[in-house]
Amino acid sequence: MAENRPTDTAAASSGAHAADGGPFVPGRPAPVPPEVREPTEPHDPLPPKPDQSGPETVGPTGQPTGADRARTSQSGAYLTNAQGTRLYETDHSLKAGPRGPVVLQDHHLREKITHFDHERIPERVVHARGAGAHGVFRGYGTATEVTRAGFLAKDVETPVFVRFSTVLGSRGSADTVRDTRGFATKFYTDEGTFDLVGNNIPVFFIQDAIKFPDVIHAGKPHPDREIPQAQSAHDTFWDFVSLHTEATHHTLWNMSDRGIPRSYRMMEGFGVHTFRLTDASGGTCLVKFHWKPRLGVHSLVWEEAQVIAGTDPDFHRRDLFDAIEAGAFPQWELGIQVFPDTPEQTFEGIDLLDPTKIVPEELSPVQPIGLMTLNANTSNFFAETEQVAFHPGHLVPGIDITDDPLLAGRLFSYLDTQISRLGGPNFAQLPINRPHAGVNDMLRDGMHQTAVHTGVAPYHPNSLDGGCPFMAGADTGAFVETPVTVPEAAKVREAPASFADHFTQPRLFWLSMSPTEREHIIAAYTFELGKCHEVAIRERQLTVLAEIDTELCAQVAAGLGLPVPPATRPLPDVRPSPALSQLGRTWPVDGRVVGIVTDGTGGLDGVRAVRDAVAAAGMVPLVIAPAGGVLGGDGPDGRVPVQRTFATARSTEFDALLFAGVPAPAADASGARDAKAGAPDADHADPRVLLLLTEAYRHGKALGGWDGAERLLAAAGVPADAEGVVLGEDGPGVLGQLAGLLPAHRVWERFPAA
Repeated sequence: MAENRPTDTAAASSGAHAADGGPFVPGRPAPVPPEVREPTEPHDPLPPKPDQSGPETVGPTGQPTGADRARTSQSGAYLTNAQGTRLYETDHSLKAGPRGPVVLQDHHLREKITHFDHERIPERVVHARGAGAHGVFRGYGTATEVTRAGFLAKDVETPVFVRFSTVLGSRGSADTVRDTRGFATKFYTDEGTFDLVGNNIPVFFIQDAIKFPDVIHAGKPHPDREIPQAQSAHDTFWDFVSLHTEATHHTLWNMSDRGIPRSYRMMEGFGVHTFRLTDASGGTCLVKFHWKPRLGVHSLVWEEAQVIAGTDPDFHRRDLFDAIEAGAFPQWELGIQVFPDTPEQTFEGIDLLDPTKIVPEELSPVQPIGLMTLNANTSNFFAETEQVAFHPGHLVPGIDITDDPLLAGRLFSYLDTQISRLGGPNFAQLPINRPHAGVNDMLRDGMHQTAVHTGVAPYHPNSLDGGCPFMAGADTGAFVETPVTVPEAAKVREAPASFADHFTQPRLFWLSMSPTEREHIIAAYTFELGKCHEVAIRERQLTVLAEIDTELCAQVAAGLGLPVPPATRPLPDVRPSPALSQLGRTWPVDGRVVGIVTDGTGGLDGVRAVRDAVAAAGMVPLVIAPAGGVLGGDGPDGRVPVQRTFATARSTEFDALLFAGVPAPAADASGARDAKAGAPDADHADPRVLLLLTEAYRHGKALGGWDGAERLLAAAGVPADAEGVVLGEDGPGVLGQLAGLLPAHRVWERFPAA
């Protein structure tokens, strides 16, 4: 993956060094380090950082402008009003004398305050909390046998924008809550925009879109108190899903480790619905879309997720932005499961129109059709991530919808939502939403119309504009709906009989989990149901779990102190799907964060050497010391810059920790200064370092040390011969052994099943 990294000094993974002498560490807010004194010499705005990129500069109707992307931002060295008039002062209102009153004629005050009053737009009802990035998709050409979509042809490169999100929380909620994650991708193809609007869970809570307001109202904070925020551990959610058992499959996925991903970079994506593809000769097939991360599918442990929500609620955003800035560009393969397009629209007895069902990969392997690389951060969060507008109805020739009743409602809902959020029907003209294909849509006027249309006949047919625009045929790139026969039937509000099985696939998922993953699911159900006030809701949900697995139900019931209800029918006989488990494989370590703990009193050569080795391996080294600044002697070759202190570091930020000796208590190791320090013993290590060590050990992180670090382990109560603990004579030697542990993500041997 090294060929995808930038060659400038912004790439930690290339071994480049920052100006302070250490390897580049992502997170610097500005492209140029600021001076201590306020700048006073006028100059043009600074360029964006190397990792940042705005939308392509196309006009409102998809015409390339040729302008540099930075030209869409502010320009000029001097402050102006919105009309470009230069201003001499912006700190004081225009007043009648220094003590006022403020005069009504202050047009600058009115413009500045009025715009500020209207800076916010309605947040999304769902998926409000998000993060986005730019990238490129390259087709493998393997999909040309089943679809004529041009962007999937061999070596065709298509710009993309991806938005990851949580579902339930508000814009200000934490990243690491237990929740479904959105995985929405906008492909700017030359045949029009294609939006693949999916999730990190392949099934949905409901089978019919008419139930969407119900499930979201149940999952959102209670309307009387507006709590709890961004979580499902409350009565209304479990009241609904225990009564509406078609939600069982999705709920089980959410209670698994999939509900708390380690990173957006380590998260699968699914199109959820079944789509129809059309090839060049008109043949059709049915498919399900999958995104497979190159770094593997990994999750947090529950305690980590809870700690991070308080210490770094922006954890997933920061992880994505920092990885891209460091040059560790995240990648996903797009794949499809292919099924015959039969009148029944089923495969191996599984109804393909039921969005609460999967097709196990053992029955239909995922066939890779392209690679997506995210290689640029946003230059303005609001203009891009907040204003991007996805819609499942944004399709291109060769990709069509099916009769999935949930998808039918989404086709209405997304468009309706964009009009409400973005102030009118012209949201497609916002830079992040502009197609890269020419637009001639005969749509006119409306709020926020930015195109200057010509012609006098925006209707069809016409002669006054010479008949333009003309109709296209399939041979000239038109999108033509697949001619599907609609069966004769009475209009009914019913579901097909095949939708009625709500428990076979949840049992399939449960039996496919490793013993460790099952323990996590049991703990999640016990925690969530334990937060419900009403005992009746807990008891009712146990009756649902009894239909999935006897042991699952019994263990959760024991945690709740409730009797175990019997199943009402024989448990389904299913074959586990190993592809559903996250454990048992190894993955690349690109962008992993390694903490190097030192008190700076000695052994800096080892710290410096291991820091450089971590960076050279494509990971991010962060030096943790008693105080900030620089450790060591003069000159960049002898200095060790400090990125974290004992007060600011927390184990949840790191994938592995290395300890250079036994760091003594720092000057600020006082409970009055830092509660984590408690009352330190001057003869032992800094208590915050011990906390760092014990948390990391408890969470299954790889640990290493040298220069007497075994005494630190003993003080923390960590066995020196424990799984995933490496001791040695020097930093590089320890790192060499430790590197073999990181591809498995965690030291899973520390999580024995009960």
